[in-house]
Amino acid sequence: MKWKCLIIDDEPPAVKIIKKYAEMVDQLEITGSCSNALQAMEYLKSTKIDLLFLDIQMPKLFGTSFLKTLQHPPKVIFTTAHKEYATEAFDLDAVDYLLKPVSFERFLKAVNKVTSANQAVPMMETPVMQAFLYFRSERKMIKVFLSDILYIESLKDYIRIYRVNDGPLQVKQSISMLEAMLPKKLFIRIHRSFIVSIDKISAFTNYDVEIGKIEIPIGRQYAGVIKVLK
Repeated sequence: MKWKCLIIDDEPPAVKIIKKYAEMVDQLEITGSCSNALQAMEYLKSTKIDLLFLDIQMPKLFGTSFLKTLQHPPKVIFTTAHKEYATEAFDLDAVDYLLKPVSFERFLKAVNKVTSANQAVPMMETPVMQAFLYFRSERKMIKVFLSDILYIESLKDYIRIYRVNDGPLQVKQSISMLEAMLPKKLFIRIHRSFIVSIDKISAFTNYDVEIGKIEIPIGRQYAGVIKVLK
């Protein structure tokens, strides 16, 4: 089953992030986005939606007030920068309450609550060997299993993903955005230009880590990662 989703948010960067995350989950289909609740009311009159990604503080009408106007509301995941509305949100039977900036791992956890209710297999509960992300490269969406990633290097507006059995994959994306998507138990940022797979590290010093024969520097501002690696 594909869950038809609508994003309601007046912040374009937030809409962009939710769209990007949703594209990586097979069960989700974003059918549109609205910048305020009044637009969403009109949209819902003509389009059946299964799941709302709903901001709270918006012009004209708050997301919580908008939800109260719906006689048969879809499932709702609130996305907001404000903690103080959590109690009201859950009183409205929200599936989850995501605080901005939303990480991909936290996004998946919220989505899993919806899909598992429909007897779907939650992505993050599958074995690590099966966990994957999609990346757009050369006009294709390329599946990359997390277990195949050795490390990621930042190259200005691009990142390069080094993999176990395949050549490097170059993608137009910021390393900070990818860092937010990766599970923190499996990956760690050690430099402003490098993220490494923790279980692929074969050795480390106070100044670098080794993955096979590759030495990757630890940046000064990331010196604290040594405690994590120990």
